[in-house]
This record gives sequence, C-alpha cells and structure tokens, in this order.
Amino acid sequence: MSDDALSPDALFSSDASTVTVWSDIGCPWATLALHTLHAAAERRGVRLVVDHRVFPLELFNNQSTPKPIIDAEVVAIGAKEPALGWRLWSAPEYTYPGTILPAMEAVQAAKAAEVGGLPASDQLDTALRHAFYAQNRCISTPSEILAVAAECPLVDEKALAAAIERGEGRAALYRDFAVAGGPRVQGSPHLFTAAGVDVHNPGADFRWTANPQEGGFPDFHAYSADWAEGVLDSVTAAPAEG
Repeated sequence: MSDDALSPDALFSSDASTVTVWSDIGCPWATLALHTLHAAAERRGVRLVVDHRVFPLELFNNQSTPKPIIDAEVVAIGAKEPALGWRLWSAPEYTYPGTILPAMEAVQAAKAAEVGGLPASDQLDTALRHAFYAQNRCISTPSEILAVAAECPLVDEKALAAAIERGEGRAALYRDFAVAGGPRVQGSPHLFTAAGVDVHNPGADFRWTANPQEGGFPDFHAYSADWAEGVLDSVTAAPAEG
C-alpha cells in the first residue's frame, strides 16, 4: 500500500466539523453507532456532518455477510435498543439482498454536489439502513435504492440515477477498500475526526459465545451511548485562538 493510502487525509476528513465513519451498511453494529450519533446530535441541536467511508465486509470476506450472523446481531442489538425499530427479515426469502455493495456505492455517489453532497449522502445512508433493518427492503437493486432516495429530501434522485448508470461510487468504494485494508481502520464501524477521535465500535460491550460461522451468538452485555458526546464535542469545539 502506498504512503498516500496511509496518510491522515486518506483516513479522515481534514474538515474539523466532520466525523468520518468507516462502515458497512450490512453491519448492524455500525448502524447502531450511527443511530446513536445522530440521536445525540439531534438532542443537542447541533448540525452533524458525516463523511461515509466504506469498510466492505463482502470484499474482505470474499462472500456476502451470512444472513444468520446478521439475524443474530439484529436480535441482540434490537433487544437492547428497541427504539431502532428493527425486525427479523419477514419479506420473502428470495428478496433478501445478496449484496450490499450497490447501496454503499450509491451513498458514495450521493457525495457529488449535483446529487446533494455530504448531507445528502448521510441522509441516504440513514434511509438505506432503515429500509434494510426496519422495513426489510431489498437494497441491493437499483430500483429499490432509487425508491429509498426518492424519500430523501436532500437527494436529487434524477442526478443519483444518472450517477448510478455511470457507475460512479464504485471507484470510491474500491479506493476505500484499499485504505481499509491498512492497520488504522480496525473494522466496521470505525470513527475518526480531525481533532483526534479514533474509536472502533464504541459503547458496545459484547462477545461472541463461539465462532459465528459455527453457531455462536453475540452475548451483548451492555451499551453506553456516552461516547457520542465526546465525538460531538470534538467537532463542535471552537477553534483555538492563536
């Protein structure tokens, strides 16, 4: 990997007001962390700017994330945080997403100014996660991704459709994959800020009882949302006077 891929700019935004979040939409832990961060920002009445970066589990594992693993995590997390509104997949099994990569590519494509920029990208990411975990929608198909985008006021759906047709977002996904393979990004989710926040899967106290591929379960002991306050403090603090 090149030195550029390991530079701070490759890991997180240099904008002091931005939280860079490395994650996979198909990762329930990342979705919990983002929900916690957004809820904390709403309570404080502050504007949250999130730069979504991709930690593509499918590319690391050379397979889609097994549904039984996601199901087990959804049950464990949903029981601790019922406000998420998650449910086990109840739509027909044949509609279950075989890949989440197209959804994450769309989130990257939404960063373009003509689509809506970072605010639109974050709104689309949140909506796609809700569509998957709470509404059991197949977010691997372009038509469903665009249907979700149509529900996002900040997203220019037509511009996003054109960007998807051109394949925009895929190059960004693979660039992120290259960086995420380095030593600094530990997994999904991992949060960074220019002020020094560097935290992987914050607030969650859990362990797998055994290898999840061999029938283990996530033993979710406790969850603390306090970490979100520190992240928000790092992006809302006034710059030091020189």
